[in-house]
Amino acid sequence: MMSANWKKDSFPSPEVQKGYYAQMLQKQIADTKVGAVGSDAIDFTQNDTAGHAVALSSFKGKYVLVDFWASWCGPCRMENPNVVTTYKKLRQELHGTGCFPRQGQGPLVKAIKDDGLAWTQVSDLKFWYNEVAVKYHIQSIPQNFLIDPNGKIVGRNLRGQDLEAKLCELLVVIIN
Repeated sequence: MMSANWKKDSFPSPEVQKGYYAQMLQKQIADTKVGAVGSDAIDFTQNDTAGHAVALSSFKGKYVLVDFWASWCGPCRMENPNVVTTYKKLRQELHGTGCFPRQGQGPLVKAIKDDGLAWTQVSDLKFWYNEVAVKYHIQSIPQNFLIDPNGKIVGRNLRGQDLEAKLCELLVVIIN
C-alpha cells in the first residue's frame, strides 16, 4: 500500500528510470512513435533504379505512398495490382516511392516491369539493413506509409481498397 505522501511525479524514482529495464521500455515506447499516423515523415535520400539520388522531400506538395516491398515477397506482389489501380485513378494527386530491401537489382527491375509500377523505386540494396527501413523500424514487409503534401503521415499499412478510400476521403476534405 502506498503512503499518503506518495506523489505521482516522483514515481518511478530517477534511480529506477535509469535502470536497464526502464531504459529498454522507454526505447520501445519511443520506437512505437516512429512512423505513427500524425507524425512527420522521416526524410531520406536513396538511389532509384537508374542510379539517381531521390529525396522523399522532393515530392512535397503531393500525397506520397512510401511502400516497402520486395520482388520475392508474395504478399507484396499480390498487393501491387491494388496500388497500380489506385495510382492510375489518382496519379494527379499521388506519387509512389517504393523502398525495396533487396540485395540484387535484377529481379527487382523485372518485378517493376511485370507489375507495371510506374513510380519511383529506391533502395541502397542493403537488404534488411536498408537505411530507410531501419529509420522507419521496418521488420517485415509489405508495409507502407501515406504521407500528405505537408510531410505528415496520414495512413499506414493501407491495403486493397483502403488506400483508394483514404485518398478519396482526404481529397474530399481538400476540395470542400
